[in-house]
Order: sequence, then structure tokens, then C-alpha cells
Amino acid sequence: MAQGVLPFQYEEAKVDEGSTSHAGLPVYLDLFEAFGLRESFDRHVGARGGQGFSDSQMGLAFILLNLVGGDCIDDLDVLEKDAGFCRVLRKCEVHRLAKKRRPALDKRFRRGRSRTLPSPSSAFRYLACFHDPEQEKLRLPGRAFTPSPNLRLRGLYEVNRDLTASVQLHNPEPVATLDTDATLVESGKEEALHCYKHFKAYQPLNVYWFEQDLVVHSEFRDGNVPAGHEQLRVFKDSLDALPPGVEKVRMRSDTAGYQHDLLRYCDSGENERFGRIEFAVSCDVTAQFKAAVSQVAEDDWHPVFREERGEMVETGREWAEVCFVPAKIGRSKKGLEYRYLATREALKQQALPGMADQLSLPFQTLDFEEVRYKIFGVVTNMDRAGSDLIVRHDQRCGRSEQAHSAMKGDLAGGKLPSGDFGENAAWWTFMILAYNLNAAMKGLALGQGFRRRRMKAVRFHLIDLPGRVTRGSRRLKVRLAEGHPSFPLLLSARLNILELAAPS
Repeated sequence: MAQGVLPFQYEEAKVDEGSTSHAGLPVYLDLFEAFGLRESFDRHVGARGGQGFSDSQMGLAFILLNLVGGDCIDDLDVLEKDAGFCRVLRKCEVHRLAKKRRPALDKRFRRGRSRTLPSPSSAFRYLACFHDPEQEKLRLPGRAFTPSPNLRLRGLYEVNRDLTASVQLHNPEPVATLDTDATLVESGKEEALHCYKHFKAYQPLNVYWFEQDLVVHSEFRDGNVPAGHEQLRVFKDSLDALPPGVEKVRMRSDTAGYQHDLLRYCDSGENERFGRIEFAVSCDVTAQFKAAVSQVAEDDWHPVFREERGEMVETGREWAEVCFVPAKIGRSKKGLEYRYLATREALKQQALPGMADQLSLPFQTLDFEEVRYKIFGVVTNMDRAGSDLIVRHDQRCGRSEQAHSAMKGDLAGGKLPSGDFGENAAWWTFMILAYNLNAAMKGLALGQGFRRRRMKAVRFHLIDLPGRVTRGSRRLKVRLAEGHPSFPLLLSARLNILELAAPS
């Protein structure tokens, strides 16, 4: 009987032939083991006792689900049906275990182990361990509130610290430029709260390490919690999460980070480990700031240049120093003085005569000699040249926004599984771990050619490869088609990871 228009048919295999559609996924098992994340999960989380899947097995399952493109817990069943990969995963679980200890893994299951990966129901029960009902009783109607993470969720944060430290160990970076930014995750959950854009959402606050392409810290939040809420506390947590070897820290943020207590903390050198922290933060373009900008002489405006292919080109924007002291700082004799810079860019479409006051634009504007410009402001404590400082500040928008896009589109951060806050916070944190593990794979194992490539390219060239798992010479073999262009990439990645796992 014909199944479709063209002359081919689908049918189920009657026997397990050991095939896999994710022949490159076991390379991530290599990296997971080389970084010691199995021990890190079991040491820090403590959500599982001596029964069922361990914390490391659960954590790895959520990370693998993100890497292959699953976006809901039921997708674990799809990955479970990949017989070839599950065969490799079972073999890797007993790696380095003495034969006498291997039966203990199966004894954790009272009725015997029937699955390689946890079932969706087991995964839901595991996520429930990260929710704290007592914190929900502290909520007040109409008030911004962030539940404190329980010990198990804090354990996931510690796993992320271990992962970050492993990357830093093998790719030392003395400077950490931290980009703080929140992102909206739209949700139809009944428990979700409305955000400032008037739809139901959650609004995690992320701290992104620019040089390493890692998320150092992420605090899951409700949609009604403003991005600037308690940013100083979150920034301090991020500084504590930075691994050894970091000597200097810089901070960048949008206007949500324009908080004088945060700026004062950075500039006064209160942090015992890093001392004075340089910052570049977008400032509010208030009426007072616009008045100060309007007093800047025309000769004091300078073009903003950026480097393209080794040459400096004009961006069409101009910058100038602005003599501006906010009232909140000016009233105090101990107030710190910062540099305020303004940028202006002529609107490509000028308003028609008499229509300027009727336009509603998503940015502030100011008229100079009958030309309307869009105006932005930056506050900083750095002595860099204005053009260079503006360009470096703008880099925050590109890279951190790309990270947010990857979290919600490429990985499973855009679809939350539960109405309970703690379960969603754990789901989001597992996604962060998958993001960082993939960033480590691109930066340390795959080489510079993959460092800036998106997840769809990694899946196409590395993860989603057809293969067959066979056994020979007392080890498993993952076979690819002869001449497959990804075969050298797999071997190179594994050799690089082998060097990472070697004792220093």
C-alpha cells in the first residue's frame, strides 16, 4: 500500500540494530567527564539519595536534551529511543568503575533499570525538588519578589561555577568583562506574571562573561520584577562566581544598571578581590541630561569610529563629553564624579514641518540647527578615548543579545515546563549549563572556526550525524559513513578533550 506520492516507505525495525541519529553527541560526554561534572553534580546538588537516577545522571539528561534540540520534558522519550546513543551512554556510565562496583548502579532501581534516560514523570519529580513552597508564602500582591533558591538550586549554581572554572583553567583569561542584562521569556502559565511589555512572562537576569562566552551567573525571576531590581546583589554574586585567574573586572549594562549604589560600589573599590571595577553603563536621557547635551558646542562633537577588516570607518554617530552631575550625586559632598558621554545620530528620515511634536519614537531626540538627532548617554569611570569607549559599550548589545537568542531559541530556555517557580528556575539553570558546556566545546575542542557559530551549525556538523554503534575489541565503535566530512572534526575534538582531561 502506498504511503505517499514518491516511491519510498517508512517501516519500524523489528530488531535493535544499534543505529543513532546523534553520532556526534558522545563527544559531549567526553567533555562532561573531562571537566569532572559528574562528581560536581553528585557533590553539590544532593537531591537524589541512594535510589533511582543519581543527580549526575539527571543533570546530564537535561543537558543532553538541550543539546539535541528538545524543548520539553516529554522529548526525553525521543532521545531514549535512540538505541545507539543510549548504548554508548550506558557504557560511559561504568567507565573507570571496578567490575565489583558496577552492579551497584542497577541496584539503585528497586524494580530493575529499564531505561537509559529518566522518564518524563521521573524528571518532573526531580524538578520538584528545586521548588520551595515556603518561599511562595512570602509573596505580596503587586510587589516585586524573587524567591530565595533552596540548597539544591544553589547546588546547581555551584556546578556552573565548577564548569566555568574548568574553562578558565584551560583557557586563562585575566580580564572579565561582565555584561548584565535581563531577557523576557513569554509564558502562558497561569502563575506567570505580567511584564513591563504587558504580557505574561518570566524575566531572568543574566551576567555574561564577554571574553569567555560564558554565563557566569543567572537569577531566574518573575516577569513583574524590574531588570534593575537588586542588581548590586546579583553583581556581587557574579563576582564571587568568577574563577581563579581573573585579575581585572569590567562591568557593562543598559539603563537598568544605572543605579548609583552599583556605580559607587564599582568605583570605590569596595570589592576586596578585584578592587576598583571599571564600568560603562547607559544612563537615563532625562530632561536635565538633554539640557546639558544641548549646551555642547558644535566643535566638541567627534565622529565615532569602529574597526572593520583592519580599517577604521565612521559609523555615522558622534560623541561628546557632557558636563552633567545628577541631582542625587550633587546633593552629597561625598558624591563621586563620573564621565558622562553623549552620542547623537541624525535621523535618516527627518520629520515634516509641523509634525515633529506629534512623532512618538522609542528613543530620545534633540534638535541641533534644525536637524533632529537621536540621543543616547553613557556614564563611565574609565579614561579611554570616547570613540573607543562607545564602541566597546555597544559590543554588549550584540554578544549578550545573541546569547539570549541562543538560550531561548537554540536551547530549551524559551519554553518553561511548570507553573512552580523553583521548577522553572532549575529548568533555566540546566539550560545555562548546556549553553556553557557547548561554549566550552566550541572554544576548547572544535577550534576557532566554531567559536562564534550558532547551535544549528554545531548540530549540523557535529551532533546530528547518522551512525551505527557496534562492538569490537572490547569497546564500542561509533561508525560513520566512509568519507564523511565531519569525521576529522570528531577525531580532532576528542583529541583536544583528551588533553584537557590529562593531569596538569
